Amino acid sequence: MAPTTSQPPEELAEKIVDIDVSEEMRGSFLEYAYSVIYQRALPDARDGLKPVQRRIIYQMSEMALRPDRAHVKCARVVGEVMGKLHPHGDSAIYDALVRMSQSFAMRVPLIDGHGNFGSLGGDDAPAAMRYTESRLTSAAQLMAASIDEDVVDFQPNYDGQETEPGVLPAAFPNLLVNGASGIAVGMATNMAPHNLGEVIAAARHLITHPGASLEELMEYVPGPDLPTGGTIVGLDGIRDAYARGRGTFRTRATVSIEKVSPRRTGLVVTELPYNVGPEKVVSRIKELVQAKKLQGISDLKDLTDRSQGLRLVIELKNGFNPEAVLEELYRLTPMEETFGINNVALVDGQPQTLGLRDLLQVYVDHRLDVVRRRCHYRRGKREERLHLVAGLLIALLNIDEVIALIRESEDSAQARQRLMDTFELSDTQARYILDTPLRRLTKYDRLELETERDRLNKEIAELTAILESDSKLRKVVSKELAAVAKEYATPRRTVLMEDSGVTRSAAVPLEMGDDPCHVLLSSSGLLGRSKGAEVPRMYEGLRTRHDAIAVSLPTTTRGEVALVTDHGRLIRLPTLEVPEIPDANDDAPPISSGLPVSDFVDLGEDEHVISLVSLASDTPGIVVGTRAGVVKRLSADYPQNKDEFEIIALRDDDRLVGATQLVTGEEDLIFVTSEAQLLRFSSTAVRAQGRAAGGVSGVRLGENAHAVWFGAVPMPEDSVVVTIAGNSEALPGTQAGSAKVTPVDAFPVKGRATGGIRCHRFLKGEDTLLFAWVGRTPARASRADGGPVRLPETDERRDGSGEALPRAIAAVGTAKTDTGMAALATGS
Repeated sequence: MAPTTSQPPEELAEKIVDIDVSEEMRGSFLEYAYSVIYQRALPDARDGLKPVQRRIIYQMSEMALRPDRAHVKCARVVGEVMGKLHPHGDSAIYDALVRMSQSFAMRVPLIDGHGNFGSLGGDDAPAAMRYTESRLTSAAQLMAASIDEDVVDFQPNYDGQETEPGVLPAAFPNLLVNGASGIAVGMATNMAPHNLGEVIAAARHLITHPGASLEELMEYVPGPDLPTGGTIVGLDGIRDAYARGRGTFRTRATVSIEKVSPRRTGLVVTELPYNVGPEKVVSRIKELVQAKKLQGISDLKDLTDRSQGLRLVIELKNGFNPEAVLEELYRLTPMEETFGINNVALVDGQPQTLGLRDLLQVYVDHRLDVVRRRCHYRRGKREERLHLVAGLLIALLNIDEVIALIRESEDSAQARQRLMDTFELSDTQARYILDTPLRRLTKYDRLELETERDRLNKEIAELTAILESDSKLRKVVSKELAAVAKEYATPRRTVLMEDSGVTRSAAVPLEMGDDPCHVLLSSSGLLGRSKGAEVPRMYEGLRTRHDAIAVSLPTTTRGEVALVTDHGRLIRLPTLEVPEIPDANDDAPPISSGLPVSDFVDLGEDEHVISLVSLASDTPGIVVGTRAGVVKRLSADYPQNKDEFEIIALRDDDRLVGATQLVTGEEDLIFVTSEAQLLRFSSTAVRAQGRAAGGVSGVRLGENAHAVWFGAVPMPEDSVVVTIAGNSEALPGTQAGSAKVTPVDAFPVKGRATGGIRCHRFLKGEDTLLFAWVGRTPARASRADGGPVRLPETDERRDGSGEALPRAIAAVGTAKTDTGMAALATGS
């Protein structure tokens, strides 16, 4: 059988249409551009929302996800929005939902998120939507308030099965408050957030004064108020943006200069520019430090957490000006960023660039229209109800006739028609009467209906007055905005600052100069650094009022000093690490009070700092004395590669009781022993030795005696010897003892290694010197708590007895300071 051929049906026949490629691309591109501009990237100027944001808020409102309800999975919200309203993918919906929940991105968040919704600057991505939960905030409820009262137009969704609002009622100016950003085709928008209270104040002013100028409105809205705070530098760009819709301004991080450790100053960052995260700043700083493009930074810590918020601690090296380093950070890192304002939004379906006044006007017009439509709707509802109430009252007034009429009717249709004809009722009234239960037809219900009728008439009259008067309508809108501001307004976070045009880094050097100064050691063991080359005249104390200066050592800011301990160690200390303190007559508050020496060096068990010495090579060196009466002189030839080293080989349990810096090399040295013997001899009698040497005999001691003090005489004609006697068997600090103050000139110079001269005659019950001190007058004594103890008057007798003390003395020093030949004296 021969095969048969048949022609395909006409609808299946091949059809080829010739289309010009350029025309097809032009049409497709225009359709794509239209979709992006109107359905994705640009917000509506009325409610400040993009379509996806509007759909999320509307759908969550329909799902009754109110603030008083529990959170629900974000995946459920995304599914509802995507299935009913949004024709695009779930990632776009979830990204929009996440942003509306971020307090660092939105000035007034619209979504209350529960879970990980990302971090500042996008350093950490939010968790997947199956792990997070959300609900509307109270502010988001305001955006959709009264939406069921015919206040906005609804339109079909993407498949025509649902409807969605073309715009939300927006009870506050969301576009200005929360800002917006988006990239469309051939245009983009980037709007800064503002303070809710300020924007509402400006909107209310525009409602009351429709002809208000931009300058008047800027009195209420001086500039953006960013969610992350910070400082806006330069307001000219803001004025341009408010006038023309485009402008730029610079935002700076909020930084304070603090003591981050006892020996270090740091920059503490608590606020960053908008959309800048801490990880971005940290990585940039590390990159600059490694490339040696940024100097002065020793450490960087990110201490940000949920309890205290953002906290970046940038530790600075000693010798660098914090202000200058901060200016470099502003210049080289994202701690200062430029924000470009581009106020592009949809107005009547057309993208327009709007200034501040235009944005407020569009919102005010929208809000007036919303309230007008709401009043129309509410008046209509009340008129409908009043119509029913009036019919029911007619039935109550003629209740017997109504009941008889209904009983005589064949069916409900006949009863309805007879009611309409007899009492001149409308069809709606007649139906309502027939549907009303008999229990409602009582005398009490009649009174209720009459009260309701009066109330409805009053409300209808009020609504009619609002609709017929533009001024009353504006008052209603203004009053509602005032209520929103009272409920949700918060203080401004961003500081506005005019740009002076002066670059501070050009005036402030990065590194501090090598200026003269003095390092001070107090009798209570506090270290501080004074200013200036002059010897400080009076320092009432580094921390407590009655503290006294034991050592004042001249040096320079970028120099070094050394601490000498009673274990025979010399420890280097950069001068810059010592906190600076003000002069006693300086009216400015102190940058820092003195700090304990234990904050600067690690001391061993039962080890104490006894003096400060210079490391300068052009000095005659230092002299030390031990408890066993040994004296040793060291030349100023110190090893440069060691931060600490021993300066004497101590024997057995011996330890240093004093160390002093020689200035001329010909000073007199003094030993004071527990037997109340004082030996004064010339330093020229002690030859210099190496660091490993054990010294030579300084004073001859009796059996069971020891040296209690050693040092140099600063100025014999202006120096005294203070000796404190007591009982050797008493517990330390429990006895007051007796004190004696004697001029140094009363004691002649003797030879080294001799027994010396008696300097204190013991009273009854006393058998030893507790401690002694030699220094310039006036001498100061203090208790262990820093309080003062009065010393007796100077006694010219070198072997006289002391005067009983009212309180036990813990330390002795001087109120005057010299070139550094004093030494610390503390009680045992």
